[in-house]
Amino acid sequence: MSAGARRKGVLFWGGVALVAAVLIVLPFAVTQIGTTWVRVTNLALLYVMLALGLNIVVGFAGLLDLGYIAFYGVGAYTYALLASPQFGLHLPFWVILPIGAAIAALFGVLLGAPTLKLRGDYLAIVTLGFGEIIRIFLNNLAQPVNITNGPQGVYRIDPFRLDGLNFATNQKILGLEFSGPIKYYYLLIVFVALIIGINLRLQNSRIGRAWEAIREDEVAARAMGINTTKLKLLSYAMGATFGGLAGGVFAAIQEFISPESFVLVESILVVSMVVLGGMGNVWGVVLGAVLLSFVPEILRFSVAPVQQALFGRMLIEPEVIRMLLFGFAMVLVMLFRPAGLLPSAVRKRELTERR
Repeated sequence: MSAGARRKGVLFWGGVALVAAVLIVLPFAVTQIGTTWVRVTNLALLYVMLALGLNIVVGFAGLLDLGYIAFYGVGAYTYALLASPQFGLHLPFWVILPIGAAIAALFGVLLGAPTLKLRGDYLAIVTLGFGEIIRIFLNNLAQPVNITNGPQGVYRIDPFRLDGLNFATNQKILGLEFSGPIKYYYLLIVFVALIIGINLRLQNSRIGRAWEAIREDEVAARAMGINTTKLKLLSYAMGATFGGLAGGVFAAIQEFISPESFVLVESILVVSMVVLGGMGNVWGVVLGAVLLSFVPEILRFSVAPVQQALFGRMLIEPEVIRMLLFGFAMVLVMLFRPAGLLPSAVRKRELTERR
């Protein structure tokens, strides 16, 4: 091995160690500001999982999906129904999460099968309708047999428990105080790391290259012998799997879910994360999810004090001005960075050639 390669290896692993150290101490540092920010961080990690799952469909395979939040809901309700008094079942989380992911994958195939020949606006409309159908079903499956408890939602959902470790309570471990959100934070970090690893492996695999060929020109890909039907269904299934996994964790953290948690706005937000970060680039998608999770919350807590300091009173409600600034920032990014903040090399080259 040459000296240059050795130096690059040292720098790479040094960077990995530094990032790992920061992630380990992050929840304790954030707790000094307020426990709310640990929960916001956990929500951001859930959005990272969702965005990485949607990136397989939108970024890798080039299939627009505006109903992705439905898989999130399927995973959440699967966990809720199997770990709550709703049916009197209290299965362990390590049994339910794979079941929820598998059911979400099945729903992904059910969505993908009738849309194989659709592209563009037609595909967007169908996937949007699918997401709304799932939400309406969850909202109405309370009669004649009460399955989902309708709009009232499912409550008293079991938190994660593992050999005496209860993720919902405060516990001292190795002399350190671990709150429930901090324990969920570390579990979410493990899930996010696994999903990032899977995404990176897929991106550089034969399947990933086949998805890229389908995204660029499906007719040419089919002419080259690529089974486009199988690979498009696979992209829907794999993306839905990560959405279902995130939904199960969300249900355990909240200990209550209702259909209102899985509305269309949530799907649009996840799509925005993928587009903002850079479709097809795993690290760009992670960046987009983190930014769109934290920036609105920072604005929520900062808009009111700024107005009080400048005008002595509240002129515009924080929620209104927060979304106004958020939308304005998105417009600026799309004008000046249309490929996203960290676009993939292929996407960046495409936009450069078009100009």
